[in-house]
Amino acid sequence: MMHHAPMTTFIAITSAALGALYIQVLSVATVLYIYHIAFTPVHIDHMAGAFAMLLLAWLSGVGVGLIFLAIKPWFPQVASVGSTIYARANMIASGKMFVANTLPFNLLALFSWNPLFHIIDQARGFAFINYNPHYSNWEYPLIVAIVLIMLGFMGEAYTRKHVSLSWGARR
Repeated sequence: MMHHAPMTTFIAITSAALGALYIQVLSVATVLYIYHIAFTPVHIDHMAGAFAMLLLAWLSGVGVGLIFLAIKPWFPQVASVGSTIYARANMIASGKMFVANTLPFNLLALFSWNPLFHIIDQARGFAFINYNPHYSNWEYPLIVAIVLIMLGFMGEAYTRKHVSLSWGARR
């Protein structure tokens, strides 16, 4: 498919990212609808803000994915192991398991590097009426996502120009 003139790497990456976003939004809508119908009505305080945080988390994931895509032809094992380590670290350092406002400062410093930590905390602020995020912001993940996307596209373009077809034969 990539050998056709109108098809570019940017289009392929964008279509894969939008496909992933579609699946995620459909999954969230389905789970919320089923919970709303089966158990209790779901009320999200600021729906637009909560959805914006979902989009920001997706954009951050696109940036990280582009970085791993750019280094994969050069270091396939490092990219595979690094991707797994990053996913596992995000399970711990994302803030899903605890509330940022209740963390002591010495622990807060361990998690504030993670854009997903900020996104989840901000999403709590938009979703729940009685939660106000004090130690996170949405600007940091946006800046990190934009920088990662730019670096990822630059790395992917460099890799595309210098990659050899024979690299796939080495194993």
